Amino acid sequence: MPPISCRCVAKGFALEHRVAPRPWIVILAIFLLSVPLLVLGELSSARLLPGVPLSALMFLCIALVAMWAAYRTGGWASVRGLLARVGDWRRLQPRTWLVASALLMPLVLAVEYVLMRILGMPLPSPHVAWWQTPLLFALFFIAAASEELAWSATLLEPLQEVYTALGAALIIGVLWALLHVGPYLQAGRDASWILGQVFFTVVFRVVLVWLYDASGGSLFAAIVGHAAYNTAWQLFPNQGSGYDPWLTAALTVGVAAFAVAVFGARTLTRRHPASGSN
Repeated sequence: MPPISCRCVAKGFALEHRVAPRPWIVILAIFLLSVPLLVLGELSSARLLPGVPLSALMFLCIALVAMWAAYRTGGWASVRGLLARVGDWRRLQPRTWLVASALLMPLVLAVEYVLMRILGMPLPSPHVAWWQTPLLFALFFIAAASEELAWSATLLEPLQEVYTALGAALIIGVLWALLHVGPYLQAGRDASWILGQVFFTVVFRVVLVWLYDASGGSLFAAIVGHAAYNTAWQLFPNQGSGYDPWLTAALTVGVAAFAVAVFGARTLTRRHPASGSN
């Protein structure tokens, strides 16, 4: 039997004793790393897109924290595995969940637009650059993937084991909403708009958790749902200027309530009977 070096033993011991960071440490790291970008957004009036200040680049910090957590858990192999999940569309069971992820929130915003017209709510004359849709979706897909690496792939599963799927969705939704308050202020939004958008953000996270869990744990489904909403918001007449977060939130509450009522608050999926009844 060949001799085993002390270095190999030490390396093996270290790998076997890696421990995933606790969720609260991941959350704290996300908020701390976002501070410099919040400061940058405060100092600069530049915009990434209309209504999107530079501080929105904090999605890069969120991705870095997720990769750090994966590395702490299982080294570079875990990091590669985490990044590979961005394209895990084959995990979708059935594939119709991809259609739901892509169309659900654009349909919500389409209904919102029709209701605003019927109710006579203020709307600008529509000038929608539909040709920008593929580019916008690609940009928002990258941003959404960066965020969902942490919110869905890193934090969701450990949190929902303790607090149920609905509880985890609400916890993540509140944290996600708080992280966006700074960029909303820097974009010049008023208090009513921000409160409405914060409420929507929490409810929207319930929808994203539902899409994730019910699709078989597909990160791709959550990313597509996230990016589809952002794209629809940017295309809403005009470049989101006519968007009403309170109406969006009210309509999204209906979607979330349907998901909870039909799929069950504990798991938000009927696909895993072993995990309990729904």
